[in-house]
Amino acid sequence: MSSFFSGVTEAQPIEVFYMNKLYLDETDSRKVNLTIGAYRTEEGKPWVLPVVHEAEKRLAADETLNHEYLPVLGYEPFCNAARDLVLGSDSPAIKEGRAFGVQCLSGTGSLRAGAEFLARLLGLKTAYVSDPTWYNFV
Repeated sequence: MSSFFSGVTEAQPIEVFYMNKLYLDETDSRKVNLTIGAYRTEEGKPWVLPVVHEAEKRLAADETLNHEYLPVLGYEPFCNAARDLVLGSDSPAIKEGRAFGVQCLSGTGSLRAGAEFLARLLGLKTAYVSDPTWYNFV
């Protein structure tokens, strides 16, 4: 029985994940994982920074927090702080009201959603990405 998806060709592997698979498959005890940007223990398990544990404890103890949905564009104080960090709080674009931020989940998914928005609703056809960048970002 053939699958409904049998005619779909497999996409190229995403480089960073492919490289991580090569690392995991490597048997040399001297190997070092320089692929995915995450801290690991000597045993290769995720290592969470102590400051992250502390922040999680504070968040869990904060009775003013809730689990309501954020506004469509995200939490405005966070978006503004990120915008100021990236552009500099003295940026003319910020002062002139030409710059704002949007809070999104993930990296690749956010880039895709943003590009779709710019293309479909604003008719923009050009997007700029860093060089180098990851294959899955373009």
